Amino acid sequence: MAGVLNRLYTGTGAFDIVGRKRIWYIAFSVLVLVCIGSMVFRGFNLGIDFTGGTQIQFPAKTAAAPADVESVRAVYERVIGSEPEAVQAAGTGDSASILIRSEPLGPAQLVPLKQALFDTFQPIGSNGTPAPEVISDSAVSGSWGGQITRQALIALGVFLVLVTIFLAFYFERAMALAALVALLHDVVVTAGVYSLVGFEVTPSTVIGLLTILGFSLYDTVVVFDKVKENTRGLLGLTRRTYAETANLALNQTLIRSLNTSLFAVLPVVALMVIGVGVLGVGTLADLALVQMVGIIAGALSSLLLATPILVDLKM
Repeated sequence: MAGVLNRLYTGTGAFDIVGRKRIWYIAFSVLVLVCIGSMVFRGFNLGIDFTGGTQIQFPAKTAAAPADVESVRAVYERVIGSEPEAVQAAGTGDSASILIRSEPLGPAQLVPLKQALFDTFQPIGSNGTPAPEVISDSAVSGSWGGQITRQALIALGVFLVLVTIFLAFYFERAMALAALVALLHDVVVTAGVYSLVGFEVTPSTVIGLLTILGFSLYDTVVVFDKVKENTRGLLGLTRRTYAETANLALNQTLIRSLNTSLFAVLPVVALMVIGVGVLGVGTLADLALVQMVGIIAGALSSLLLATPILVDLKM
């Protein structure tokens, strides 16, 4: 273990990452194909912001039974006869509330459901006494989520074009192409994991997907900058090939990339634990999950995929 850590920190080129590129290509290809297959055949678990539906909310402070997620879900299933899309606890203290998201419900379903929720929990209103009117409902249109998605796709397209231009001018075309392949890998894998696991896709998920692109690109640029530095004037030397020089650059930036990824993941874990576990904010869960998956995928593609692709393009 001590020897591995020593090789990591010294960056002497002891880890032959580029030389094992065939392994990385096979592994990443299988992962991408599984993710694409899941997105095509399984699809996504879209939230009601995309599909439309009904949202019911009432205070978590009650005079009867405690209004926890499982008991609220049980009341919904008993009255409606199906499972809700999501039941979440939001906020803390006196502002805590229970949020139910479901398929579109008509008046014939809403009236008995709200009555059953009041009879079971008796949520307390602002006057300190149970009141049926504190159980509110609203219809959610799926068009808003669609608009967010379209804007996100436009932003993604503009981002990729600008990144390509920047990398082509700052580095070279081969590096720009390798970085884009790694970037597209991160997007596909992050989306594929959501499809495979069945996480609910919300507008927060789409926005979170865009935030990981900059992090993924940062790691790749750090490695490529070192490759550019090491290979400057390489044609006049005979001691190392381009592949060996690129592998050395990768080793020299390896510990920095690993530390960056680790310290980027820790705040996201804290966001999930505090924001979701303590504060009960479901939106933070959507944002934290996509960022965690994206950071891990971005770190792996920057270290194991981008540089081997660059070497192949240059050779």
